[in-house]
Amino acid sequence: MEIVRNPDGSLVVPIPEGRHHEGDEAVDVSTEESAEAVATTRVLHPGEGGYNEALAQWDLQQNPDRAPAVSTASGREEAMIVVHSLAESPNHDVAGALKDVNDSEASGEALRHVLIGGTHSVEAFSEEVAEAEGGEPLPAHKMTKIIGEVLAELDK
Repeated sequence: MEIVRNPDGSLVVPIPEGRHHEGDEAVDVSTEESAEAVATTRVLHPGEGGYNEALAQWDLQQNPDRAPAVSTASGREEAMIVVHSLAESPNHDVAGALKDVNDSEASGEALRHVLIGGTHSVEAFSEEVAEAEGGEPLPAHKMTKIIGEVLAELDK
């Protein structure tokens, strides 16, 4: 099962089936009750544990043949501008924010590189954006959500 990204930024991720040991006692539960008791997916929202990793995995699913993410200085700089403009924008127009980007592929790679680094990388990127563009650093969960929206738009 693949990870699904919802319009609100949440991710539906599969839950691996639990392992069973030969010595485990069998519990007599009806099939209907056991199907309800064992969830096969979980919804993760920005800021929840595992969200950044799931978003990076979702992004990889979009193009499994993509080479590992490599961040360039120009791609990172343009990515910071896009993320900052979206964070400050009342209408949150992702496509509009990407219009002025000269190298959308490099910007996407820079954002993928941030995600792969996990929460600490997202937090450091948020501080770097605030320092370069002004304003306060965004919380990691908000930054991650914006990065996901940009990557989703780039993959269209």
